[in-house]
Amino acid sequence: MKKLFLLSALFIAGLAMSANAQVVKDNAIGLRFGGGNGFGTEVSYQHGLSDLNRLEFDLGLVSHSDYTAWGLTGIYQWVWPLGEGFNWYVGPGAKIGSWDYKSSYTGSSSSGLYLAAAGDIGIEYSWPFGLQLGLDMRPELGLLNHGDSFDFNLGLGIRYQF
Repeated sequence: MKKLFLLSALFIAGLAMSANAQVVKDNAIGLRFGGGNGFGTEVSYQHGLSDLNRLEFDLGLVSHSDYTAWGLTGIYQWVWPLGEGFNWYVGPGAKIGSWDYKSSYTGSSSSGLYLAAAGDIGIEYSWPFGLQLGLDMRPELGLLNHGDSFDFNLGLGIRYQF
C-alpha cells in the first residue's frame, strides 16, 4: 500500500512538473448534476488561482413537502493536462449545510447544521468556445450531524468558462 501511494505521488509530481501550458481558465460557472446522497443539481462556480490550481464551489438546495436543506461544498483542485482539451483533477475540501425536517404525519421535527470533509477526483473536456464537461466523484466523510458517516457523490458538470 505504501509503495502504491509513493508511486502515485511521484506520478502526480511528474505530471505537475511537465505541464507547461495554462490548463485552468480564470472562471467557470454552470451546473453540477449529482447523484448518490448529494443534493442532485448544484450551482457550480470555479475560480482559477494559477495555471494548474483552482477553487470550486457548489451550492445545492433540496425542498420536499417535509424536508428542506442546503449544502455548500468548497474544493481546492490541482489540475493536470491529459491531452488537447482533456484534464484530470483532484483535491480536498469541505461541505457545510443545514436541514429542516417536519413530518406531516407524526408532527415530529428536527433541524440542524452539518459539516463534512470532502474530496474530489474527476476528468473534464474543455472546448475552445468555452464549454466544459466534467465527470467527477466526490466522497464525503461526515464530521458533524451528517447522518451517514460516508457518502459517494458522482456528478456531471456542465459549465461555461470565461
